[in-house]
Amino acid sequence: MYSIDLNSDLGESFGAYKLGCDEEIIKYVTAANIACGWHAGDPMVMTETVRMAAAHGVDAGAHPGLPDLMGFGRRRMNVSGAELKAYIKYQLGAMAAFTKAEGVPLHHMVPHGAISQFNEEWAHAICDAVGEVDDNIIIYAIAGSCLDKIARKEGLKVASEIFSDRAYMDDLSLAPRGMDGAMITDEDFAIERCIRMVKEGRVTGLSGKELEIQGDTLCVHGDGPKALAFVRKIREAFSQEGIDIHGI
Repeated sequence: MYSIDLNSDLGESFGAYKLGCDEEIIKYVTAANIACGWHAGDPMVMTETVRMAAAHGVDAGAHPGLPDLMGFGRRRMNVSGAELKAYIKYQLGAMAAFTKAEGVPLHHMVPHGAISQFNEEWAHAICDAVGEVDDNIIIYAIAGSCLDKIARKEGLKVASEIFSDRAYMDDLSLAPRGMDGAMITDEDFAIERCIRMVKEGRVTGLSGKELEIQGDTLCVHGDGPKALAFVRKIREAFSQEGIDIHGI
């Protein structure tokens, strides 16, 4: 039997601005990566999203980003390892307050956007932050990244993350969003690709090269216009393929 955790980035609305359809998507995933207020989200959105996760039995995780609301945390910033460590600790602490209030654990964390998981200094900073806050928090790290390797070496809990709608470079980093072909919009192709990653441990990179990849958790982005239909299709296709979806 093949199995996979299914996660989605949620809680990315802010003030009067609504992003995604969290209240529907959360019914289909097993883990929610909840924005911590720096790249998206705010205290009221965090409260409601954690509450929804608890009500649906979905694992609540932190999705910390760089302090860049205007750029949605996707713009590069010249940040030292010490600074990033403090940023991560700050946001984990904030999210932990909301999960504690709802009586659920802070299950995992997933770095957002421009927080590169292929930067060795930053990977160590992320690991140090998690280790100092709560080493029971699972780090969802891009499969094959520095963060994935370093977190495992340091004895932290890790889940290798694969992506349903993003193309891969030959080093397993995600193709930059501005690059042609970086975003996979054909749902049928995306689902076939996901099934192959889970069952065969292989994916075709953007260059055409065949890459080995192993994943524990699959990310479905929750902010796309077709996100809800896509996550439903993934569940249906996985069921037909004998792939069990469950939390970590």
